[in-house]
Amino acid sequence: MIAAANQDLWQGGAACGKNFQVTCTGATNQGVPHPCTDTPTVTVMITDFCPPPGCKGDLDLSHEAFSTIADPRAGGIKISYQQYAAITCSIFLFSLTLYFPCFTTICSFYFCIRV
Repeated sequence: MIAAANQDLWQGGAACGKNFQVTCTGATNQGVPHPCTDTPTVTVMITDFCPPPGCKGDLDLSHEAFSTIADPRAGGIKISYQQYAAITCSIFLFSLTLYFPCFTTICSFYFCIRV
């Protein structure tokens, strides 16, 4: 699933391709009073920039990502998010993707190897 990042997160394109775990934490007092679903967390990859003034938050989730964590009728929700490093291992016909919380040392090491 994908999302667009605001100017602060985008950092001139540095966020492109990074993964974030996004959790619905509640309503924004618009639309649905209890918008979060039973599975309020999703992992998204940043694939685009959400420029101001159109971007009204930190992340602009795709419809698929938003509807996974919240009722689409809500329009906007409160979220918490954390950057994650994704490592995919493929052996023959099997593929496994692991997500790790992104602390400075882990991310620096991971992205250094990946590039």
